[in-house]
Amino acid sequence: MGKAVVIGGGIGGLTAAAALHRRGVKVTVLERAGSLEPVGAAISLAPNALRGLDVIGLGDGVRALSAWQGDGGLRAPGGRWLSRTGAAAATERFGGPLVLLHRATLIDRLAGLLPPDTVRTATAAHLLDPGDPGDPARPARVSTPDGELEADLVVAADGVHSAVRRLLFPDHPGAVYAGFTTWRTVIPLPGVRFASHETWGRGRLWGTHPLKDGLVYAYAAALAPAGQHAPDDERAELLRRYGDWHAPIPAVLAAVRPEDVLRHDVHHITEPLPAYHHGRVALVGDAAHAMPPTLGQGGNQAVEDAVTLAHHSGDLPAYTAARLPRTTAIARRAVRAARLSMMTNRAGIAVRDTAIAALSKAGPALLLRSFDDIAAWRPPAADAVSFPASFSTHEDVARAADDNRDRDRDRTADRTRDGHPLEENTP
Repeated sequence: MGKAVVIGGGIGGLTAAAALHRRGVKVTVLERAGSLEPVGAAISLAPNALRGLDVIGLGDGVRALSAWQGDGGLRAPGGRWLSRTGAAAATERFGGPLVLLHRATLIDRLAGLLPPDTVRTATAAHLLDPGDPGDPARPARVSTPDGELEADLVVAADGVHSAVRRLLFPDHPGAVYAGFTTWRTVIPLPGVRFASHETWGRGRLWGTHPLKDGLVYAYAAALAPAGQHAPDDERAELLRRYGDWHAPIPAVLAAVRPEDVLRHDVHHITEPLPAYHHGRVALVGDAAHAMPPTLGQGGNQAVEDAVTLAHHSGDLPAYTAARLPRTTAIARRAVRAARLSMMTNRAGIAVRDTAIAALSKAGPALLLRSFDDIAAWRPPAADAVSFPASFSTHEDVARAADDNRDRDRDRTADRTRDGHPLEENTP
């Protein structure tokens, strides 16, 4: 493996670039935006993603940014706690903290792992030929405004509306509207103390979580027609929908300016792709498996994809085998979580809230347990991607893929969850 081209400079693309670079691959990242400044507010990183970041040397630095202390949990709009979970209990159960940080912070740290001139911004990229891994004379080909690039591997990290995915799988229906829209903001909120929480109402929810340095991440989601926007501004829309909910929500809304609020409709892939690769091209992140943000796993799964791809970069079918079953199962659970949190039937909401409160009283571990198999993920042979190395043998790759398939069978039982911060899958 000599050269790789990454299309997309988001979290999945940059993590893949860093992991490949550590294996001695010459990487070029093509980002169509004028800078790497991300579209979005914050991201929640669970222990599974943090272990992936360990592979590229970022895990401990990101863990140090954890700001969740004390209790947090799930509330009703009037303020009643439905469930409470301590940060220490979650850390002990999952083998590491849940870290919430600004997306720009993570992007900056990922980009800092790459050699100068690796990332080319303001560069539109189009896949011309996926190539043939069985034919050394047929590399993948990518066009840019500055000319064509040839690569042994192309990483398609071009998001939920991936052009590369449409080219590779033209008969696939692609991403569809999930039925709800999201708002997000990161603001300073000095002097306001609160417990980290997510609050579920009728067809809508709100979350407020502390970040480092006195910043607060707040988000909301609500059932709404696709493409709808506020007649005045999105802050005013949030006031109409959430202004009478419990503290600290009114204080957050009072501190927000209209220009601080981001709004995006949520799109997801309901029909799994037949594979996450074709020819010399591999899909990662939302391009492969866009999911609702209700488990906070979109960016986390992109990190998992990236380090797994680096490990299996010499055998893309093994990458698909390792990733498709797990991400499909998690995406389905995210859909179920969205249905649970966005219920509109009053009787159903009463039953839901009563059940969550009863489980919480019986023991917080019962709610945390539903996240066990997600948080427990570990990179395949992580030491193999921690330094430049030759690729694993086909037998080693196949063995790892078989192990992952056995471990990642879809759990079919619906299980409720404690609140996990929404992270967006933006256009």
